[in-house]
Amino acid sequence: MSGRDSGGWPRVDLDALESATAGLPSPLVTVDLAAFDANADDLVRRAAGRPIRVASKSVRCRALLRRVLDRPGFAGVMAYAVPEAVWLVRQGFTDVFVAYPSVDVEWIRTVVEDEQLRAEVTLAVDSVEQVRYLADLVGPGSGLRVALDVDCSLRVGRLHLGVRRSPLRTPADALGVTRAALDAGLRVVGLMFYDAQVAGLPDRGPHLRTLKKRSLADLADRRAPLVEAVRALTDVEFVNGGGTGSLHHLAAAETLTELAAGSGLYGPTLFDAYDDFAPRPAMTYALPVVRRPGPGVVTAYSGGYVASGEPGWSRVPSPVGRALKLIRTEAAGEVQTPLRGRAADGLAIGDRVWMRGAKAGELLERFDYVHLVDGGLLVETVPSYRGERLNFG
Repeated sequence: MSGRDSGGWPRVDLDALESATAGLPSPLVTVDLAAFDANADDLVRRAAGRPIRVASKSVRCRALLRRVLDRPGFAGVMAYAVPEAVWLVRQGFTDVFVAYPSVDVEWIRTVVEDEQLRAEVTLAVDSVEQVRYLADLVGPGSGLRVALDVDCSLRVGRLHLGVRRSPLRTPADALGVTRAALDAGLRVVGLMFYDAQVAGLPDRGPHLRTLKKRSLADLADRRAPLVEAVRALTDVEFVNGGGTGSLHHLAAAETLTELAAGSGLYGPTLFDAYDDFAPRPAMTYALPVVRRPGPGVVTAYSGGYVASGEPGWSRVPSPVGRALKLIRTEAAGEVQTPLRGRAADGLAIGDRVWMRGAKAGELLERFDYVHLVDGGLLVETVPSYRGERLNFG
């Protein structure tokens, strides 16, 4: 259903989408299964034999999470909240790593008090302070599984290039946290190296390409001694690294046992500007036209699904195709989204405008259901996390 046009831009077959969703009320969101599966295949190809842990915050749909984990090349879940991890395990998922520190007291206790959850759920820690917090919460000898989240930002003098996540950066840092965790009766079973400034930034200009190259070299130098230091104290089950935008750079990294990805399954617009890969746009959403303010302009209902991160036009959704554009002074709004272009005068009240989100799963926080389509046919309608009335923060 999707590919790229002669200019290299992602192309979506709007006629097929309209046919597959005819009669359904909008706003609505679709996932093209052929594109989703093709993106999954491409992730596996770029991982070059390394298993990929699926980032659930980018998928946020149980049926699609199950679909990708049933494919060869994928194993384990990278979750984003402890209640989500508990729910996933109780739904039959295994090996769920909560990759963000949590202070969700009741849910952490739920994990510790349940043998199955204790065996399948791993929590992230990055400091002695966090270890002490967990130890005070769950008591000695809990056997709670934890993994170290290592800072992968690039430091150049006083410059901090990357996200503000973990303070854990050196082998000495890792040894301090590991010893504190073991002394508290926690099990240190893994490490995570997420290179946000490589995996999450498009290749826009030579300065970003240089940043990525230098970051990868810096990480390659720092990762091995840090992993070796932790392995000297305890058995480590997994060393995770990367994201959709960096899989191919890390597939040969000897210290990593697995990679991570999620957003690339949907192919949002942030990936349109990467040099080395081109995911197919699998997720698309439709807004109904409700106004005609003037010639060459229509207004669609709702649509202001702006992505998280640094504010700017790269975080704003985009109309599919080039016949309509957002109006710069309004962009996409909470209750209305005006669009201008040569296609506007051909649209009637009640017709649809199709859009793509800048990022992946967070778009599904706006929709209860996902319509799965393939070749102009509606295959199935499944609930999103929101549709299952789940809120993981």
